[in-house]
Amino acid sequence: MKKIIKATTIAILALTSFGATSQAFAAVGDQGVDWSKYNGYQGNFGYANDKFSIAQIGGTYGGYYVDQLTYNSQVQNTLAQGKRAHTYIWYQVGGSIELSKGVLDRYLPQIATPKGSIVALDYESGASGSKQANTDAILYGMRRVKEAGYTPMYYSYKPYTIANVDYKRIIKEFPGSLWIAEYPNYEVTPTPNWNYFPSMDDIGIFQFTSTYVAGGLDGNIDLTGITDNGYDGKVPDPAPTPNPTPEPTPAPSPSKKTHIVQYGDTLSSIAYNWGTSWQELARQNALSNPNLIYAGQAISYSGGSNAATGGTYTVQYGDNLSVIAQRLGTTVQHLVSSNGIQNPNLIYAGQTLNY
Repeated sequence: MKKIIKATTIAILALTSFGATSQAFAAVGDQGVDWSKYNGYQGNFGYANDKFSIAQIGGTYGGYYVDQLTYNSQVQNTLAQGKRAHTYIWYQVGGSIELSKGVLDRYLPQIATPKGSIVALDYESGASGSKQANTDAILYGMRRVKEAGYTPMYYSYKPYTIANVDYKRIIKEFPGSLWIAEYPNYEVTPTPNWNYFPSMDDIGIFQFTSTYVAGGLDGNIDLTGITDNGYDGKVPDPAPTPNPTPEPTPAPSPSKKTHIVQYGDTLSSIAYNWGTSWQELARQNALSNPNLIYAGQAISYSGGSNAATGGTYTVQYGDNLSVIAQRLGTTVQHLVSSNGIQNPNLIYAGQTLNY
């Protein structure tokens, strides 16, 4: 508790002192959002005073590249509103330098935000059993981002980071480069609740909620002025439209993958990590009942169908969003966001949901 109070005090002092005394830190205290394809081609800000967005360009999911076709238009829309646009890459590389190299070779040339702007590596899934290897892969990626002329950041949650990454090595080489998420609850949270500030050194951006507005949206606050990087305090001009994104191609990976089911796994969660659908895994593994898998069971995947691109589902009696999300291979947050659901606990039989 003392650590949390101390960290909170430091954060509040940073917001008051830096913001009041230095033009170079004009972005301290600015709030903004981050987006993926689920936020649509234009993206959606939470409030008129939001100052920045961080859009996903794509990444590697379990060894396969998945491009975010919404990225370029989200960046363009941010810049057109005079806000600062930044980028993140889904970085599910475990401890593999080979996968790290592949994803950065693919996406760094496609960055549509200005030189100097943030390119964050989203490392929240797929860690290997070696902290050293995981950290080596992250540092390799951050060095590549810096060499390309951008500001590297590391994104994750504190518990996941502590369990899988030697983050002290990251902040030693890249001070102030952490973008860390911690939420008090899933109620609408328009401003940070400092009682839940993660007590870690060198946090540059605090993602304080995934329900910035009703329906779901990630909310972030800049603690150091890092979101000014690439903009020099100027109102950004719309960037030129980059070349069309090439079609997704397999990243370097084994021709066949195998996952040993852990307690709590579902076929949907395994499919998500491999960038495919639970239906495809059920087909390839001849599973007669996709809801019945057991710890220790081997689930294999040799490539094939990607995750479902979308459709509609009619709610049945006894359904809830969690059950539906698992059945469709998606997430509760995506269903809430896609359908404008105000109360995730209130759905009714016969209701049509988009996914």
